Amino acid sequence: MKPKILSFFIGVVVFLFSNAAVFAQEAAEQIAESTGAVHHALPETFTVIPFIVLLLLIATGPLFFHHFWEHHYPKIAMFLGLTVVIYYLAVMHDTHSLLHTLAEYLSFIALLSSLFVASGGILIKIDKKSTPMLNVIILLIGSVIANIIGTTGASMLLIRPFIKINRNRIKPYHIIFFIFLISNIGGALTPIGDPPLFLGFLRGVDFFWFIEHIWYMWLPTVLFLLVVFFIIDSRNKGEETGEEDFTGKIEFKGLKNIGYLLIILISVFLDPAVMSWVPSLSPLPFGIREIIMFAVVYISYKTADHEILKANEFDFEPIKEVAYLFIGIFATMIPALQLIAHEANVLGNQLDAGIFYWSTGLLSGFLDNAPTYLNFLSAAMGKFGLDINIAEQVKDFALNHPLYLQAVSVGAVYFGAMSYIGNGPNFMVKSITERAGVKMPSFFAYMIKYSIPILIPTFFIIWLIFYYGAG
Repeated sequence: MKPKILSFFIGVVVFLFSNAAVFAQEAAEQIAESTGAVHHALPETFTVIPFIVLLLLIATGPLFFHHFWEHHYPKIAMFLGLTVVIYYLAVMHDTHSLLHTLAEYLSFIALLSSLFVASGGILIKIDKKSTPMLNVIILLIGSVIANIIGTTGASMLLIRPFIKINRNRIKPYHIIFFIFLISNIGGALTPIGDPPLFLGFLRGVDFFWFIEHIWYMWLPTVLFLLVVFFIIDSRNKGEETGEEDFTGKIEFKGLKNIGYLLIILISVFLDPAVMSWVPSLSPLPFGIREIIMFAVVYISYKTADHEILKANEFDFEPIKEVAYLFIGIFATMIPALQLIAHEANVLGNQLDAGIFYWSTGLLSGFLDNAPTYLNFLSAAMGKFGLDINIAEQVKDFALNHPLYLQAVSVGAVYFGAMSYIGNGPNFMVKSITERAGVKMPSFFAYMIKYSIPILIPTFFIIWLIFYYGAG
């Protein structure tokens, strides 16, 4: 593993064990909270400023001061995140929120990094001429397998061959639709598909609930976006490079890494909330699952075929960028999420399924969609006097109020495609693509040129059909 990314993970481990006293305090607070003895006040509104600043810098840095941003974004993200951490420690005396966020971040980065490295050791070569129909087939297959190996796994597995197939006609819209379908919307059918749904599964939603209640919304959405892509791609004639001979063969190397992917998928379920026999490492903010995933990162990279890594142009820069930026995002969004959760719970009785759909969705485009999902799921359950922390009540909610659970789930997963920071794989795909020499649109250009004109009308139609006047 490269020194910079290795030092980052070592730093996290050192932080964990050097703060054992904080973890012990957290354990005591959890016990006190269960008896109602501890209550943390809401943060002041001004505490969302670091989050807003970080979003603005992510949006403008690569565009207006690219060289500075490229060299200093880790320091900026860490500094802004640290300002919020210090506020919570020194002013609010709230370690619970910080440790809870750290646990979510470690789960997030463990899953993304393990899938990134494991899939990086798999080489797919498709020696076929790039055509709109071939691209549609790849996007459709990717959307399906995103439900089996996650949006991150599917994205990392297919983005490089997708770029190479279209090397003579590659345009930004190819990658944008890849992000729309494979990195986000495709993974809406199973808890493995996208992190928000996995959090719902951990809370008590049945594994097959999502495919049962979302497939009839998923299928027309995917097909509609594929039709739009086909129309756009059919007008792209590409560069004239002369006649090329294509064998039509599909080559697949690195089969042993399929085993690593299976280990990752199995470890997803190794959580005390899912399987009671799995030991909890509380008060540490990680568990057996995260240990296994980080072990896969190391072992899969060390045992990878170097020819495959070279052919994939594999390096750690994309996951390093995600790791640093999202630790800043996770830290700075704590007050924003708490304030939003408070307002959502206060107004819960006034909100119908459609409002939950739009609220969860629009915020998922700019906050990480996993914690946003949990906050609005909690608010939706509170509307009916149910507690998200009680698995039986979550099951009751899914059974008796499926429209609300569906609205929150679809909003979180679908709207994750609205911006580069809506979902972890978005940034990774962007980074890999740019390192392959493809110029991607800026943060704002992505939304103005693509997600707003294409996705918002699509999501509006979904609302009109399924949620208008409902609930």
